[in-house]
Amino acid sequence: MSKDNLFKNIERKSGVNMQEIFKLANSIQGANFKDENTVRGIIQEVAKLANKKVPKETEDSLVKTITQDPKSIDMNKIAKMIDQKNKK
Repeated sequence: MSKDNLFKNIERKSGVNMQEIFKLANSIQGANFKDENTVRGIIQEVAKLANKKVPKETEDSLVKTITQDPKSIDMNKIAKMIDQKNKK
């Protein structure tokens, strides 16, 4: 499977444009994950791309977790936090 076909499959299944994902990835390279405003902006952009609403309480919790120790960001932990908050 070519790279283009792989990306088209991802776009079709996720509904997210790969160019937008690459744009987001480029924008967060070198981002200051200790800065609350930067982290909030990234969370909001990811939510927008995924067409998901992130409740203020969840956003606050994510910001706190990420800004306290950005080097220990565990995407699985963040995904579980979002999942648990959306089930309430």
